[in-house]
Amino acid sequence: MIKDLLHIEFNDEDSDRMHIHIIKKYLIKTTDKKSFVVNNFSILLIKSGSIRIQIKDSTQQMSAKDLLVIPKNSLFTLHEMKEKLQLFLLSFTPEFAFRHSFSRQLVDTFYLLTAKPCRKIKLEEKDFVVLSLIYKLIYYLHKEAEAQSSLTELQRISFNLFLYELRFIFAKYTNNPVSAFSRKERIVIQFLTVLAIHCRKQHSAKFYAGAVFITSGYLNRIVKQITGKNVKTIIEEAILTEAKNLLQDSQLTIAAIAEELEFSNGSSFGVFFKRHTSFSPSEYRSNTIERFNGR
Repeated sequence: MIKDLLHIEFNDEDSDRMHIHIIKKYLIKTTDKKSFVVNNFSILLIKSGSIRIQIKDSTQQMSAKDLLVIPKNSLFTLHEMKEKLQLFLLSFTPEFAFRHSFSRQLVDTFYLLTAKPCRKIKLEEKDFVVLSLIYKLIYYLHKEAEAQSSLTELQRISFNLFLYELRFIFAKYTNNPVSAFSRKERIVIQFLTVLAIHCRKQHSAKFYAGAVFITSGYLNRIVKQITGKNVKTIIEEAILTEAKNLLQDSQLTIAAIAEELEFSNGSSFGVFFKRHTSFSPSEYRSNTIERFNGR
């Protein structure tokens, strides 16, 4: 299974996409130790269980909260797994990173990280929670956009949030000055992190500006400068993604979803949703069910 995830080939149709996996049940305890080449950049985060792997000449024993960046074209050998293994895995090509990163400096820093010898990083609880939340955000955005032929803007933003958080982690845990970043970038990271956690309940720029201890105007200027989008647009895109995810649950009424997303009533939610999608919530739900049944 690990080989299937890490050895995947990206064809021309996949060149504008990444692959994201959240594995909750991996029960195999031994392996035949076959080696294979990792075809893409891959970032592995262990949630529970343990795994012993070899990348090139380096052997790593990984357990809960361990993070490992696996460079493209690395020779990978899986030696042993113990207990119930749960993991997060994100893979992408160099072309994807160049095409969708907010800045060349961000990509350059990532390349410097992958050029160094592979070694795991044991994350503190708070850093593990933040990074795993970003994995989940990317996963659900990817799942929601599977049928689309191109990356959505919110997926692009979440991918950059992942790169920013990765650079922060390497700066913190390795004392690597190359991976340090500017105050403006740190503010954007903080904003996107808080947004991923609170977007269902908090819709105002003022809330997020307060969370990062700056004014709304300053936050908007910085976010616009770094991402090319203003704060209001990014918040609305996050709310819209949450709404689409909730609408896939047929047990939830439109009124219940409106309440969950802190709209004053179902009507105001409907106006918001139709303005951004050209469909009413009920129409979108019906179309989603039809697409699912047609697979």
